[in-house]
Amino acid sequence: MNIPDELDESPYINIVPMIDVIFAILTFFIMASLFLTRSEGLPVNLPNAATAQSQQQSRINVTIDETGQVSLNRQSIAIEALANEIETLMGTQDTALVVINADTSVEHGQVIAVMDALRTVEGAQVGIATQRSPAQTDE
Repeated sequence: MNIPDELDESPYINIVPMIDVIFAILTFFIMASLFLTRSEGLPVNLPNAATAQSQQQSRINVTIDETGQVSLNRQSIAIEALANEIETLMGTQDTALVVINADTSVEHGQVIAVMDALRTVEGAQVGIATQRSPAQTDE
């Protein structure tokens, strides 16, 4: 008995559609992760510092943009009202980290005025946000 050889070609699986699906899923997750990052301050050009360190605790953000406008957690505020608002945000907490995000073009006197206002708040730990220098390498 002779069986005809109808399967002369070896079977194969076309993986091109599967690769397309995988790339579509990968693109979705990359785009979704970009929207999951939380921007805590207004966008400013931070100065570079070789000794910059990351702070992972909750914090209050004070932003000084390139025009000198002061904002507290993205809400515009006068320097004179800054200390009272920080005390309100601290509530019953003994200490709070207050981070100053100052644009590189802001005058030094403006940053000092904000720092001076923050030093009047008891329990407020003042920090200045910087970017890690491009030449800095992680070890």
